[in-house]
Amino acid sequence: MRALATAIVLPAVLLAACDNEAPEPEAQQTEIPEGLGGGPLPPPADTAGVGTPMEERVATLGLLNKRNNISRDIEMSPGESRRVDDVIVRLSACERTAPWEDPEETGAFVQVFVNERADADTDAQWNRVFSGWLFKNSPSLNVVEHPIYDVWVKDCAMSFPGEEGGPPADDADAAA
Repeated sequence: MRALATAIVLPAVLLAACDNEAPEPEAQQTEIPEGLGGGPLPPPADTAGVGTPMEERVATLGLLNKRNNISRDIEMSPGESRRVDDVIVRLSACERTAPWEDPEETGAFVQVFVNERADADTDAQWNRVFSGWLFKNSPSLNVVEHPIYDVWVKDCAMSFPGEEGGPPADDADAAA
């Protein structure tokens, strides 16, 4: 009987002493192998300087009027707004991943305003119907939900260091 009581009480006492947190490990100083030290680290790279500056990028957006089935391509720079009939599209930013990154993504931060009436007795007002990121490769991730207008991203024209010269020519192209 005493062994049974010890078997029940001892684990309970041990569990009560446990606070479920591991102790903080202490840092251990080690020597850096020769040739890997290299002196002080350079300052972090300015990521704003990588790729085309935002104001020089050009986004191509698609705009569809579902009433008359007219689709248009709109080319805009960040900070621009464009009005087409009763819709205004405002582009705040456009981005795409670098060519060496996977998966490839192209996106734009867009706001869409529509001039519409609440009912037949009121005057038309500009209402913001969408504000957010739209992605070319994932159009269903964030969609413009409006019964008349649809807006989507087609491209974001920008470049990264090393791709200014364009893609390298294939050997077959060089032989031709």
